[in-house]
Amino acid sequence: MPKGYWISAYRTISDPEKLAAYNKLAAPAVKAGGGQTLVRGGRVVAHDAGIAERTVLIEFDSIEQAVAARESATYQEALSILSDGVERDFRIVEGTD
Repeated sequence: MPKGYWISAYRTISDPEKLAAYNKLAAPAVKAGGGQTLVRGGRVVAHDAGIAERTVLIEFDSIEQAVAARESATYQEALSILSDGVERDFRIVEGTD
């Protein structure tokens, strides 16, 4: 079965305190949803229209599991704290077999 992935590419971080508060709640929510963080922050080399800002990649056993984790009450609470603290491109994608 193909894996599911959360991919977050941050365009701007306008409120680092909101991001820190979000991270405290999001990390346990992701883990509870079956996610494994593969990339969080670190060095970025951007090409084309990419922005060399924070990037996060989280793996789930399936796209269904990834969607369910995003929709969970615990992750929604983390999102409410993040609110307008960042601008990011967040996608859930299905991997290949």
